[in-house]
Amino acid sequence: MTKMMKGRVSRIGSYAIASSIKDGHHQQPCITCTTFNILAPIYKRLSHEDPDCRESDHRAYWLARNHMILDCLLAERSSIICLQEFWVGNEELVNIYEKRLGDAGYINFKLGRTNNRGDGLLTAVHKDYFRVLNYQELHFHDCGDRVAQLLHVELACPISQFQNNDIRQEMLIVNTHLLFPHDSSLCIVRLHQVYKILQYVESYQKEKKLNPMPIILCGDWNGSKRGHVYKFLRSQGFVSSYDTAHHYTDADAQKWVSHRNHRGNICGVDFIWLLNPNSYRKLLKTSWSEAVFGMFKYLLRRASLTESDAFAFLKADNPGDYITYSGFCEALRQLNLTGHCHGLSLEETKDLWVQADIDGNGILDYKGFQQRIWNPTDGGNDIWDVGSNGIQDQAIGFSIKNAVLFPPEAEKGTWPEDYSLSDHARLTVVFSPVRMPCSQMIT
Repeated sequence: MTKMMKGRVSRIGSYAIASSIKDGHHQQPCITCTTFNILAPIYKRLSHEDPDCRESDHRAYWLARNHMILDCLLAERSSIICLQEFWVGNEELVNIYEKRLGDAGYINFKLGRTNNRGDGLLTAVHKDYFRVLNYQELHFHDCGDRVAQLLHVELACPISQFQNNDIRQEMLIVNTHLLFPHDSSLCIVRLHQVYKILQYVESYQKEKKLNPMPIILCGDWNGSKRGHVYKFLRSQGFVSSYDTAHHYTDADAQKWVSHRNHRGNICGVDFIWLLNPNSYRKLLKTSWSEAVFGMFKYLLRRASLTESDAFAFLKADNPGDYITYSGFCEALRQLNLTGHCHGLSLEETKDLWVQADIDGNGILDYKGFQQRIWNPTDGGNDIWDVGSNGIQDQAIGFSIKNAVLFPPEAEKGTWPEDYSLSDHARLTVVFSPVRMPCSQMIT
């Protein structure tokens, strides 16, 4: 059993994976990243018969499990470690992680959820790989008390093939844990949380006058590849590192899993997203409105409404053959997208209407409804573009070399009954720095 376990650890150890990647006879420099929801002891149930019996009440249990988690993480030796459901409310556990990770050469940043929820995030970067230029915290201030961390780092040891070039070897790292959608009304909250993250990243880049650089988003997204969050991030140019490494398409939704939730369902919810600096993507506000309209369309289809039915629903009692702003607002309210503290704000609702009513005449006819809400077309609004002189600057980006899940059964879409380290799988990705053309931000 011990031999088998060691084999498993070495198989998925990112250090072992990175060490095995060679370019000819030369070692290829790699950066590795691990994301892992480690299941806070305050949430881990020890008995199905007694749901109030939690691991947090039994020190020996949570202590042993978390030391095993740290053993695995330190065996992997990832350059970046992003943990969710880190028990920030327990000083002893916090000290254990900070001591063991610190002794192994990591710089640690922890952030608790708001309103003293007890758990939060831990992001650790290895000082042999990175210098931390800045650290920011994002509080969503929503019903889930969720948070995110942003690290701006540069490579501690510049990649040799880039040393003679004026290339900034920097990147942004985000760690987060989105709200669990206990009911359909909370889906808009999760979408909102991602929108806030992307807005924050974009404003940070503008404030610091940063050129495009790789962005890695890590965490437990509490949603699968079929969901609106996945589609929203894809529309912004991000790629799922695991799916890219395994050549899976967006339609391959059940090839792998990473979580067995408290309802017993298994699904893939843990992602390491990559956005390279040469990616072209839509304006963030455009992507956001399309994501909300996509959710709008999904809810109407779930209610068995056709395209013409949906148009009639939005028209409401209006005698004309067009949609008005008041009818639009009433439809959003009836679909539970507004009218409660988790929903869209008045300002966001107005912004959506502006995105739909592009000519600003205050009404939306059937053709406009088709083009702007039901089947929105790409308006060609890119936020990144090549310089007007046609010369592209060079930037550092990443190619995805490998990605693995532990336990390995998760890669086949099954969940082993004997796995007790967490209710999530651990995801590790290997990136290789590459030089690529750098597109510029349109301001």
